[in-house]
Amino acid sequence: MSAPERIPPRPVTTAGAAGTAAGALDLLTRGELRVEGRVGGASNAVLYCTAELDGRSAACVYKPVAGERPLWDFPDGSLARRETAAFEVSRATGWDLVPPTVLRDGPYGEGMCQLWIDAEPEAELLALVDAEEPGPGWKAVGLAEVGEGRTALLVHADDPRLRRVAVFDAVVNNADRKGGHLLPAPGGRLYAIDHGVTFATEDKLRTLLWGWAGEPLPAEAVEVLERLETELAPAGPLTERLRELITPAETDAVRDRVRLLLRGGRHPEPGGEWPAIPWPPI
Repeated sequence: MSAPERIPPRPVTTAGAAGTAAGALDLLTRGELRVEGRVGGASNAVLYCTAELDGRSAACVYKPVAGERPLWDFPDGSLARRETAAFEVSRATGWDLVPPTVLRDGPYGEGMCQLWIDAEPEAELLALVDAEEPGPGWKAVGLAEVGEGRTALLVHADDPRLRRVAVFDAVVNNADRKGGHLLPAPGGRLYAIDHGVTFATEDKLRTLLWGWAGEPLPAEAVEVLERLETELAPAGPLTERLRELITPAETDAVRDRVRLLLRGGRHPEPGGEWPAIPWPPI
C-alpha cells in the first residue's frame, strides 16, 4: 500500500462522540473514514482516522490488511481479523477490555477499525525496582537486565483490572502483551489494545502480567469463564461470530483453553517452550 504522509493528527474528540458501545460500533462500521495521519513506531501500518456519520464523528485507528507485515508463525493477512475476534471475546466477557472494533473496508481496503482511546496518566501499572521482593500492592514478574551487568525486579500492580486482562489474554492466547498496550482511560477504565498475534492453536502466551501465575482464579473470573464456555458451544453466539474471523481449529482452541482454565481453577504458568515475556517489553 502507499501510506499517507506522516502528519501530526488533528485532535478529534472521542468522549461522547460515539455515545453507547452500539453507537460506536455503528459509527465505525458505516462511517466515512478520513485518514489524518500515521501512528509511528508500529511494526504494521496504523492509520489515525476520523469516522463521520450523520453529523457524528470520532477518532479511530484503522489497520489495513495491506499494511500487515508477514509473520512466520501467523497466516498472512489475518491480523485484522484476529484483532476483531479479540474484541468479540472481550465483549462476551462483559469486561469490555478492548475498545469497540470492527472489520470493514476502508481507504486502503479491508482492515480493522477501532475507537481511539485518549489514555490518561495515572499511577504506574508496571515498574522496575531495586529489590528482591515486590512491595505491598505489587506482583513480581521476574528479573530484568538494566545495563552494566545490573538487574532489577520487574513488577506490576496487584490491580483487579490487570488481573482481568491476564485472564482475557490466557483465553485469546495473546503472544504480545506489552506495557504500552495497556491504556488507562477516564473514569478508572483500563483498555487493552493490539491483539493481532492472538488465537494461535499452540500455546504462545507472552505477557508482562505473570504476577498471578499459579494462583487460584478469583470468583469473578470463574463466572466469566463459565459464561464464555456457554457462548462457545458449537452453536453458541460467540462461536458463530468467531467463525467469520478465525479458523475452526482456532475457535476450538479458544473453547479448549476456557475449559482448561475452569478445570485447573488457576492462572496459567509459563510453559517453557515459548518465550514467556515479550520483547521489547514496552
